[in-house]
Amino acid sequence: MQDFFQVNNNISIELPAMLATACDGLIYISETDAPVTPFFGSAAEVVTGETILRQANLPGDSPISELSLNAFFGRLTQIMDWYGDVEKLRAKKFSELHKLLGENLSDPKVFRVGRVQVDIFAVGIDKDGCVAGVRTKAVET
Repeated sequence: MQDFFQVNNNISIELPAMLATACDGLIYISETDAPVTPFFGSAAEVVTGETILRQANLPGDSPISELSLNAFFGRLTQIMDWYGDVEKLRAKKFSELHKLLGENLSDPKVFRVGRVQVDIFAVGIDKDGCVAGVRTKAVET
């Protein structure tokens, strides 16, 4: 299977286009299935929980936790023996997304905002000094 982000003839593809491709059809599975979508914020020197709450227009008193990109993507990129083609493709796409974020963002991390209905942001700072990454939702009861 070809990498989703292979660049031919040294022509670079901009991050928004790469994220759109990476997110196309990608679903985060929890007690509900939610699409993974690109997230672009404004300029920031570092990404903190407060930065995410402000840039995503979420209540400032929302519960928020932070984890590493590797911790978040660990289970999403693992391919189990019993996986069918759909699950294998989803794990491959999450693996490519993990790589894309790690290679194109400084200090990438994941923020989980809320309880039960959780907003999830895998973000960092892009080459222009802005918050960028992906967003999805989870329902956890």
